[in-house]
Amino acid sequence: MTPLYKFRSNYFSYGILTAVIIYSQTWITTAHSVPHRFFGSPLTTIADTTRPRPGADSNRVESDTSRIPGADTSGLPGTDTSLKQKTDTFNLKLSKDSLEAPLKYEAADSVIVMIKAKKIYLYGKTKTDYTDITLTAPKVEMDQATQVVTAFNRKDSTGKVIESAHFKSADNEFTSDTIRYNFKSQVGLTKNTFTQQGEILVIGEAVKKVNQNTTFIKRARFTTCMLDDPHFAFVTPKMKVINQKLAISGPAHPEFEGVPVPIYLPFGFYPLSQGRHSGLLRPNFITDEIRGLGLQGLGYYKVLNDYWDAELSGDIFSYGEWAAGLRTTYRKIYKYNGSFNLTVRSSKQNFKGDPDFFKSRIYNVTWSHTMDTRARPGINFSANVNAGSTRYNRLVPGNAYLNYQNLLGSSITFSKTWKNKPYNLSVSANHSQNNNLGTVNLSLPNLAFTMSTIYPLQNKNRAGSAKWYENLGIAYNGTFSNSISFNDTISYGKNGVKPFFRYLLDTAQWSAQHNIPITLSLPPILGGRILVAPGISYGQSWIQRTTRYQWNDALRKVDTITAKGIFIDQRGSVSLSFNTALFGTVQFKKSRIIAIRHTIRPMMGFSYTPDLNKAHIRSSQVDSTGKVLYYNEIGGGFLYNTSSRRSGAMSFGVDNNIEMKVRSRKDTGDLAIKRVKLIEGFGFSGSYDFIRDSFRLSPISIYFRTTLFEKININASTSLNPYQTNARGYDIPRYAWQGGKFSLGRLTSGSISMSTNFQSKPKDAKKDAARKKAVEDRLNDPALLGDQQRLLDYMQQNPSQFVDFNIDWNLSLSYSLSFVTRIKPDYSGFEKDFTLGGVSFNGGFNLTPKWKLTGSGSYDLETLKLQYISMSINRDMHCWQLSINVIPVGYNRSFNFSISPKSTLLQDLKINRTRYFNGY
Repeated sequence: MTPLYKFRSNYFSYGILTAVIIYSQTWITTAHSVPHRFFGSPLTTIADTTRPRPGADSNRVESDTSRIPGADTSGLPGTDTSLKQKTDTFNLKLSKDSLEAPLKYEAADSVIVMIKAKKIYLYGKTKTDYTDITLTAPKVEMDQATQVVTAFNRKDSTGKVIESAHFKSADNEFTSDTIRYNFKSQVGLTKNTFTQQGEILVIGEAVKKVNQNTTFIKRARFTTCMLDDPHFAFVTPKMKVINQKLAISGPAHPEFEGVPVPIYLPFGFYPLSQGRHSGLLRPNFITDEIRGLGLQGLGYYKVLNDYWDAELSGDIFSYGEWAAGLRTTYRKIYKYNGSFNLTVRSSKQNFKGDPDFFKSRIYNVTWSHTMDTRARPGINFSANVNAGSTRYNRLVPGNAYLNYQNLLGSSITFSKTWKNKPYNLSVSANHSQNNNLGTVNLSLPNLAFTMSTIYPLQNKNRAGSAKWYENLGIAYNGTFSNSISFNDTISYGKNGVKPFFRYLLDTAQWSAQHNIPITLSLPPILGGRILVAPGISYGQSWIQRTTRYQWNDALRKVDTITAKGIFIDQRGSVSLSFNTALFGTVQFKKSRIIAIRHTIRPMMGFSYTPDLNKAHIRSSQVDSTGKVLYYNEIGGGFLYNTSSRRSGAMSFGVDNNIEMKVRSRKDTGDLAIKRVKLIEGFGFSGSYDFIRDSFRLSPISIYFRTTLFEKININASTSLNPYQTNARGYDIPRYAWQGGKFSLGRLTSGSISMSTNFQSKPKDAKKDAARKKAVEDRLNDPALLGDQQRLLDYMQQNPSQFVDFNIDWNLSLSYSLSFVTRIKPDYSGFEKDFTLGGVSFNGGFNLTPKWKLTGSGSYDLETLKLQYISMSINRDMHCWQLSINVIPVGYNRSFNFSISPKSTLLQDLKINRTRYFNGY
């Protein structure tokens, strides 16, 4: 029996032409949805038992009813039931030109099938699919005999290409004028081909694909400018590309706007692999008048394994200055990630023999570590370290912001929470330093153990509402801390100064605190309008030394005397507080303003605190007039206008906020109503002690915060002292409003800060959203933690290269002012210390669509001088960028000119000129 084959094709927009072929006969029919395969690969085989075979006896009919399901012939006359049933079988042999998978194709215009020539022609927006390969073109020719598919472009009457052939596979994609590809051998030949490998666009005159991953190119142009006619490119007569791994070229030279530049490289090696790979770091050549000629960033980057990498780099200059740095990043998914950076710098100014010559070796250490909460539920470890020499920031050239960053801090914390238990343990180490004063404070180890509030009287099998006493709660807080302080500008072990480690042991001081708060939540009174909360608290402080003050008549100053040991300071109190909220609303008619609501939250409380530590209260003369102050020798803190810590006080306070509902002119319905906070919070708080014999009213704390027009943030706070003072500035027991001249008091401390940010609307909202999302994704991707840190460092030192031309202009302003009244060092009175601070600004605007001017700085209102300023002008050159950055003010002044490709792959190609000028 001759087998009948059906071949399958896809659906055409204007009908399907299907060829049904039998080895002995051929029919051509027109049908829809008839499946078949091309290149001789049969899908379905049908045995035709009713059509006579060619050359067979037409009077003879063959049948095999045994193949008919359910047929029963045992009762038919003449049937020999003793005969065995026979199965009609045949052997299916695949053609040598068969493919491994179906070949699917479609065309928008027409399909022509040439049976004898074994070819198919597709016209009009064709699409051919084979395994993971997709080929689209205006015209395609498929040859069964050679298994070659040829795709052609389409030109208009002037010869201009208006539609090209496009090839796409799992790991390769390109566009060409002509594509010849063998599906079985995966060998192809293309002309005028455009393909992208990572950030590189490769344009080849003739391209030969020899296997799935390797391609040879004749006269190749490669660039990072993604235009059909790129602004610049590197030209080479031959090139070999291994997909997503590397590219190797012969002699290459650059060209700009099609004009060749006579600078030749004998060969080229271009890594194309994505992700991390080890290699040398190309240095930058810089020069300045202080350090001379130098190479910056010379080093090696090493991928240690899938979780770790490391970078060792250094700087070296002709005048003897050098720097070395080690940076490593690590990450294990669902476990932890972090980075570590150590930088050592040998800095010098001028030459030996000069009066202002100095030389110093400084260092800086940063460490960031984050633990995934899914790694070990209930356990967390984190680190954020930024420490170093107090002179380090000031001596880093070319970074005006870092030069004036005087405060550094670090924290390393381990915490554990017990599952289904109210316990929590925390162990930490903290660090802080003031680069301006040269002081370094270490606090380690710090331990904290807490038990959250438990309710021992609560009935677990309760039915109905809880009794009032069941809300009685008890908690525990315990801490231990140890502190060390030193100054890194002092030469320890010299000139009578103690050795460093002995100095640390002598200045180390530890303490421990225990606190047991007892709370009770009572039902609200007056119909739920007032909340009542009683409380009891008891605590202890353990400390290793006492501090006593003694007046020295000879030197006319106060001496400090310490004694070591273990001393306990006890504290206890009982309290009862009342809280409520009042609302007032003013409604408007025929106005965009719907209503204004004023919320008042008054608070009042009563507390009693016995003096459980009165044996440790001491007094000392503090000046030559005989002024006496009381203090607690455990801790050394002075008491405010009292000789005892015993207190029976009433505390009070009021918090306010004002909101407004406005109807928008643009929206309708619920979207039209907008809530605006006019004043986010303002109020005051204080206390009145009934037990004291004088100075019963405490200073009044006043605060205010709001956001004006959703743009200007204002925060202010102050302390109002209600007492009069004597000639030396000490308080006397007379209120400020007594004595005939009315006054509410005097402001002893306060601060105010304001900030705002204005910018134009983005010219392209979609582009702005995409840019923000790309930045957010990069910064939030743990896999890029190391790259992120390097990117942030580079952005901080080169802000001009990351300007946004989509924003026409932007401006940010901030200002802070503070003052405090503090006792003089000789205890002879008080003095008010003002910190006017500075106005910080940051902004920029587009001079033209491609030119932008940016700047940032700070103006010191005390000295009436610019503290620092950085200005830059930038030019967007599509695939290149130009920036000129100037820091004309400050200790480290600099000038920088840079022009470089935007692509990170060609960052080393930049032309950079930098000059540094140190000193004032």
